[in-house]
Amino acid sequence: MGGQWSQFFPPKPTYTEADLATQDGKVILITGGASGIGLEISTMLYRKNARVYIAGRSEKNARDAIQAIQAANPSSTGTLDFLHVELDDLRTIKSCADAFKAKESRLDLLFHNAGVSQPPLGSVSKQGVELQLATNCLGPFLLTQFLLPLLQQTASSAAPGSVRVIWTSSQMAELSAPKGGLIMDEIRSPPNDKGKNYTNSKTGNIFLSAELAHRHPASTSGIVSVSLNPGAAATNLFRHTPLLPYLAWPLMYTAKLAAHTQLFAGLSPDITVNNSGCYVVPFGRLADLRQDIVEGAKRKEEGGLGLAGEFWDWCEERTRDYM
Repeated sequence: MGGQWSQFFPPKPTYTEADLATQDGKVILITGGASGIGLEISTMLYRKNARVYIAGRSEKNARDAIQAIQAANPSSTGTLDFLHVELDDLRTIKSCADAFKAKESRLDLLFHNAGVSQPPLGSVSKQGVELQLATNCLGPFLLTQFLLPLLQQTASSAAPGSVRVIWTSSQMAELSAPKGGLIMDEIRSPPNDKGKNYTNSKTGNIFLSAELAHRHPASTSGIVSVSLNPGAAATNLFRHTPLLPYLAWPLMYTAKLAAHTQLFAGLSPDITVNNSGCYVVPFGRLADLRQDIVEGAKRKEEGGLGLAGEFWDWCEERTRDYM
């Protein structure tokens, strides 16, 4: 429980903008980059001259955010642009990836930052999948599939370990997931329990990160996969549970603080090709996951349960028609 306690009350960030070198020439895509943690990480990286793409459903919100970031950072030589994507509508994923590839010939960092938490019971995606599994897992999974070739191409000439895919999980995965991390029957037929479905989707993010590291080893692909608990931040993630930030206010932090967890996951030299699949906790520390979740992620031939592979296969099956 000591490790969980330190996530509730984290130490100060270990990797900040002061540690961040200029990002000239780096190209970064951030889902949900127009608000909350995503807005903060977009600002930090633009300030360091990166080419930042904010992907989301609302062009107005993104354009407003872009204008505000640019006005606050007039000396940046970076760029900011918008990409339309609706993670709960698989039909929009390919068009988002195609629009990005029409503008860029590299991709250094892919931040899967956007998500949804505990919408009304019965909420489903445009394809009829439980909304949290669809938004938090299927959309990011499919976007990664479309961008993998570009990530690999970039990694072939980039500094080793610098090309990364960042999957945003939650402390709820460790606090509430069943033994082994997932019960696949609950993925195939989600229960009438929005809290459990949220936890399943966040464990799913950990498993997708681990399985990406398995299927595309950093030693050969050059892509480093990282999952993280950013820390509890008062953002619009809680729009469906508006009382929660007030009830849990001693445990809530600013979006900027939580963005340092993302910054560490994306750019810290502590993460290399040798620890792809690692897990990061607030506000920027490598940590060990709950052991049974680690065993759930391991393949059966390695002595694990193979659940990460099963979940990946489920995501592949549910997105096949949209490839």
